[in-house]
Amino acid sequence: MPSSGPSERKPRGLVAAVLAAVLVAGGIGGGIGFWAADQESDGDTTTVSAYGNPKTESRAPGSVSSIANKTLPSVVTIEAQGNNGESGTGTGFVYDKQGHILTNNHVVASGADNGKLTATFSNGKRYTAQVVGRAQGYDVAVVKLKNASGAKLDPLPLGNSDRVAVGDATVAIGAPFGLSGTVTTGIVSAKNRPVASSDGGSGNASYMSALQTDASINPGNSGGPLLNADGGVIGINSAIQSAGNGSGLGESQQSGSIGLGFAIPINQAKNVAEQLIKTGQPVYPVIEATVNMKDSSSGATIASGGAGGSPAVVPGGPADKAGLKSGDVITKLDDTVIDSGPTLISEIWTHQPGDKVTLTYKRGGKVSKVDLTLGKRKGDS
Repeated sequence: MPSSGPSERKPRGLVAAVLAAVLVAGGIGGGIGFWAADQESDGDTTTVSAYGNPKTESRAPGSVSSIANKTLPSVVTIEAQGNNGESGTGTGFVYDKQGHILTNNHVVASGADNGKLTATFSNGKRYTAQVVGRAQGYDVAVVKLKNASGAKLDPLPLGNSDRVAVGDATVAIGAPFGLSGTVTTGIVSAKNRPVASSDGGSGNASYMSALQTDASINPGNSGGPLLNADGGVIGINSAIQSAGNGSGLGESQQSGSIGLGFAIPINQAKNVAEQLIKTGQPVYPVIEATVNMKDSSSGATIASGGAGGSPAVVPGGPADKAGLKSGDVITKLDDTVIDSGPTLISEIWTHQPGDKVTLTYKRGGKVSKVDLTLGKRKGDS
């Protein structure tokens, strides 16, 4: 499959939610001062105390406050510093008792090659970390704490993202704009949302069949957990829709939440994490055919040629064995409608190499179906 520049499908303007700017304080003090001054009068004043109703201050198991209390100690703020001065701030969470932290690739990318990574827990303890493996296409990375003998490592329980339903409650935890330990709530707004996102710093995109949520996600939330009402991780917060359709995350391009956040389903992220921990390399299921990556409502069209003049359909590959040719328009993968190249990649990557899928395609106005066994590609090269 192609690894060309970011090709974004509707919704457009998706950017990775990693913080790459300095938080600027201001404006708040003036607003509060005006409000306080407006309340003053020359007459007598009466102070009223509101103690709250214990019945409404629920901190019972399953409440948001209970989930936050259990989860926050296992969520870390990750700071990445590259040798070229590039830096970023994101989030991660404890994956196992060996000190592995699950996060996004774009969170750690700037510090992955001879750079510096640190992970700070909610209790303020900071540890240096190193990359175990990262998958650019999936936008998943695993880092491990160095000298973490004193760290309290309580892995977060993983939910089942395949069983998530639209309308389910969600809780997101991260470090939006550097504000570590921030908790926001919402619902699952949609499932299987095909997303191609870019951090604006490279010519490559990541693809996911994402969970969409209206829980507030901002730059710095990337890599943090999206939780269900039981406190189980159902996704890794990874991208947001930019109101200005921007594609970068420079200091003048930071975007805030407009209620359109996207998370990598945890079932997929877990598979990738296990690959990275075992081998340090991701494995991708492929059909070994190059498809056009521009937006299209008709399907994913197999290109006329691949990269560097190579054939679009690799001889002897899965697509070739299935009889697919340049110009064929793939419209379905099993029962999922395919309306673009990014959508096709997103759906293929929810599977495993060796899985059998059924592709529906158009050729010369005729609709056909063919069974195909997915091939395998190792690494991001």
